[in-house]
Amino acid sequence: MQSRTIQIQDIKIGGGKPFVLIAGPCVIESRELTLEIAAAAQKICLKVGVPFIFKASYDKANRTSIQSFRGPGLDEGLDVLAQVKSKLQVPVLSDVHSAADMTQAAAVLDIIQIPAFLCRQTDILSAAGKTQKVVNVKKGQFLAPEDMLPLTQKIESAGNKKILLTERGVSFGYHNLVSDFRALAIMREMTGCPVVFDATHSVQQPGGLGHASGGRSEFVPLLARCAVAAGCDAIFVEIHPDPKKALSDGPNTLALKDLEQLLSALKQLDKIIKKINP
Repeated sequence: MQSRTIQIQDIKIGGGKPFVLIAGPCVIESRELTLEIAAAAQKICLKVGVPFIFKASYDKANRTSIQSFRGPGLDEGLDVLAQVKSKLQVPVLSDVHSAADMTQAAAVLDIIQIPAFLCRQTDILSAAGKTQKVVNVKKGQFLAPEDMLPLTQKIESAGNKKILLTERGVSFGYHNLVSDFRALAIMREMTGCPVVFDATHSVQQPGGLGHASGGRSEFVPLLARCAVAAGCDAIFVEIHPDPKKALSDGPNTLALKDLEQLLSALKQLDKIIKKINP
């Protein structure tokens, strides 16, 4: 089953269209670095021919440690994202952790992302739906794909069917996630929503370093290829020029220098999959 098609500026997600890339650093570290990463990623996507949506969080409210860097906050962060959007003419996405922030965030964001740990919170989902913006719900590590249907209905109750659903792995014991690629087909079949695969958070090891989460970034390309082969509508990856120096999620982040090679492979695979399984 094909999903409905959702349009964001001139980008179409779902409905059998070529896959879209959602990418950027985990968190806004500085204005300069954010613009640098966004421009570099856009250049690569234009070269390879993959539609691009920029992602960066203005606040990471779910960090492991109280000492961990959270980002610049709502006001400054949205100002940075507005500059990215204006300067590069690309859609922007960011996490929103509070229903109280929705109206202000929706004034800038093209896609409102609901973090995995908050995906069942009715007030947040309803507030996101009321903005009439595209809403990307990340499936909690604790949920089955079938559990996403009631969550989409909370957003749709506000008259908003512009919903993306993201698979980001499921908890497997302690400090480990596994990816069940059946989830992509199940979520799309049950809800009609385009489905996204988060290739970087799926290799995360939550709390694995004690003071922070670990990760196995070497498996990002493998899982991304699996997701495209499974027919996902978009791939989500966090990227950074130097993941070892990233202020959040470095161990599961893809190095910016490896993005072009990955996208080239994914584009070829996407063409084959859509040809044999239109």
